[in-house]
Amino acid sequence: MTSQPAHRRALLLALSSLSLSLAACATTPGAETASLPAEDFDYVGWDQYLGGPDSAQYSALDQITPANVAQLQIAWEYPVGEGAAPQFNPIVVHGTMYVQTGDGQIAALDPATGRQLWKSETTGRISTRGINYWQSADGSDRRLVFLNDGLVRAIDARTGRYIPNFSVDLRDALPAGSVVPPRPLMTSNPGRIFEDTYIVSLPGGSNNGSYPSNIQAYDVRTGALKWTFNMIPRVGEFGSETWPEQDREKFGGGHNWSEFTVDPELGIAFIPTGSPRFDFYGGNRPGDNLFGNSLLALDARTGKRLWHFQVVHHDLWDYDLPNAPKLMTITKDGKRIPIVVQTTKHGFVFAFNRLTGEPIWPIEERPVPASDVPGEQASPTQPFPTWPLPFSRQSFTEADINPHVTPEEQEKIRQILRESRNEGLFTPPSERGTISMPGHNGGNSWGETAIDPARRRLFVVSREIPTLDKLIRDNRPEATAGMPNASPDISAYNSPYNFMMQSNGMVAIKPPFSFLTAYDMNTGEMLYRIPNGESWVLQQQGITGAGSQAPRGGPVATASGLLFVGTAGDRTFRARDAATGRVLWEHKLDAATEGVPAVYEIGGRQFITIPVGGQGLFPQQGAPEPGPSRYVTFALPAR
Repeated sequence: MTSQPAHRRALLLALSSLSLSLAACATTPGAETASLPAEDFDYVGWDQYLGGPDSAQYSALDQITPANVAQLQIAWEYPVGEGAAPQFNPIVVHGTMYVQTGDGQIAALDPATGRQLWKSETTGRISTRGINYWQSADGSDRRLVFLNDGLVRAIDARTGRYIPNFSVDLRDALPAGSVVPPRPLMTSNPGRIFEDTYIVSLPGGSNNGSYPSNIQAYDVRTGALKWTFNMIPRVGEFGSETWPEQDREKFGGGHNWSEFTVDPELGIAFIPTGSPRFDFYGGNRPGDNLFGNSLLALDARTGKRLWHFQVVHHDLWDYDLPNAPKLMTITKDGKRIPIVVQTTKHGFVFAFNRLTGEPIWPIEERPVPASDVPGEQASPTQPFPTWPLPFSRQSFTEADINPHVTPEEQEKIRQILRESRNEGLFTPPSERGTISMPGHNGGNSWGETAIDPARRRLFVVSREIPTLDKLIRDNRPEATAGMPNASPDISAYNSPYNFMMQSNGMVAIKPPFSFLTAYDMNTGEMLYRIPNGESWVLQQQGITGAGSQAPRGGPVATASGLLFVGTAGDRTFRARDAATGRVLWEHKLDAATEGVPAVYEIGGRQFITIPVGGQGLFPQQGAPEPGPSRYVTFALPAR
């Protein structure tokens, strides 16, 4: 195992070559969204996915306040038509809103009225969560950049037409010797724009015999490849020793499948990564497996690694890092420190000095249970932040069984707990079955954190879905044929997803099923941890405070001290007092909301748009059929 002290020394050496002035840290990078040249109208936009390259999910607008938020009303709606329910985070730039329609095209809207201006000529799949805007210095060239059926494509932001001669197949940059898949390398990750560079991560590939999930950067104007970062180090590269040498080019995973953050002032891309393949068994990949499950700090201009921290060694639980890191400047021990904050599926908050990678609070390597699966070499220790406190429950015992399922189901859950391995957070998957809590679809996921950079607050939406991770041996010759580093001592395994869902659609653990947690990042203190929304089934029984089951609605904070967040389980969009979590306004919807709101201003009026549609993740029994998919926009009454 790579020692963290040696790693930290390497960080300082890598950073010594950077000419980063202290003046760059005198302000708070990401405190405001990037500004664009003024036009002949008054607007404040939401110009990139999650509000800006910094992923802050924060708006400096303050027209809507705790005093008047109760007056919010629907200003307009835009139907997306048949197709997938929208999760797309709209962007608003130069007086135009861009959304994704049900058939996967991009539509340009008047953000004040919702009137459609045009629909793109695109065909094929587009990243489902967001899109990137870029413009030349003089504003004459304006593009929307995205993945389109595995190709880097761009359309004219004023017409929706493809930019001629701009199309790059992500497979073209795969290193020599890699497995080249026949299908396009498509991902829901929208990537990021930095200066004139589009940065994007390849998807993770299949379980056995895969291509590398490298991070690639392309020239926005020409499509030329600028740099590549090898997510699974080639032999001789830094981190190479954390993988077996044999079949190095066939290992996969470690991909940034969801989202990442760019600090535009420091020129650093902060990229959280996923689990190596196979997700639940790693007997053929002994070692820590860098750069899986890591927070990577890369020079956005060159792709050079500045520092990294691996939050899970040799992942066996699918505890990837799906949430974009957050940037702020805190005051600790009388000093101003630029930090990057990474939340996780397994319920932790990791905070680091943005420049050096040094932890803000100590992180301890603690012993964890060993694997009992033949060939598996689980890491003997894992990193545990000593502060802040976790935002999720990290164990599941008989005392935690959901009392709102039938007595027969409660007894069945009790029996599973008794028969399975259940020794805490990092109990390895096993052939008899292992309890994993908060589970690989629990904790914190894409789009589910926001910050208030002025008040130094972090807001986390989380869910708790325990799983039963049971490995099933597959000794068929064809199962191990394409397995990297295979040997007679290593078997192929499968682990069917088992979320322990009950007959009424509830999870096995007692409520609250989800939480909204706020931290003061100057001190790391938890300000509050409250149920996030309500349970559909329990609401019908008059039971409240249970939390929405499996919410995937992202929060947005505003300068006026509000926090907006939707919950799919009870189909409600709420405005809360960010300081206390108290609900100040709510609006009932007829379908789920599973995306991040966009907050913007047009003509002196502040608006909030959210995507609405579908049942949401793990809908509970009895929930009515959802209404039509659409974007719903709220504002104060027009004056």
